[in-house]
Amino acid sequence: MSDRFFLDTNVFVYEDTPTASAKQAIATRLIDRAFISGKGVISFQIVQEYFSVAFRRFQPRMSIAEAQRKLEALAPLLAVHSSFSLYQRALDLTHRFSLSWYDSLIVAAALEANCRILYTEDLQHGQQFSNLRVVNPFL
Repeated sequence: MSDRFFLDTNVFVYEDTPTASAKQAIATRLIDRAFISGKGVISFQIVQEYFSVAFRRFQPRMSIAEAQRKLEALAPLLAVHSSFSLYQRALDLTHRFSLSWYDSLIVAAALEANCRILYTEDLQHGQQFSNLRVVNPFL
């Protein structure tokens, strides 16, 4: 079984949210582990969602130059691209588990990357999707 793990968008948002210091510390540890171990994975959807938050909600809003640096930093974790098979799997997950479209894409990407754990606070802690287990690191 793989020891890869998938990081959802909220992990990266909390890393850059100093007002949520406890969550920021947890997020920073997870991200550091992702880089150091080489086992952390994200999809391009994570980058898209992160920048959507950073450009609209961060105070101050993220600049394009900061976004460029962040994108370059995240590049080693980017393992899952959009594909026809990813969308098919996400549609199946949406149908079988009544997930939202975006949540189903995250789960499908984690499964496609053969991850064992999906770190997120957006799904039910402990929920299983085949060999993938959802873990809320902020509990």
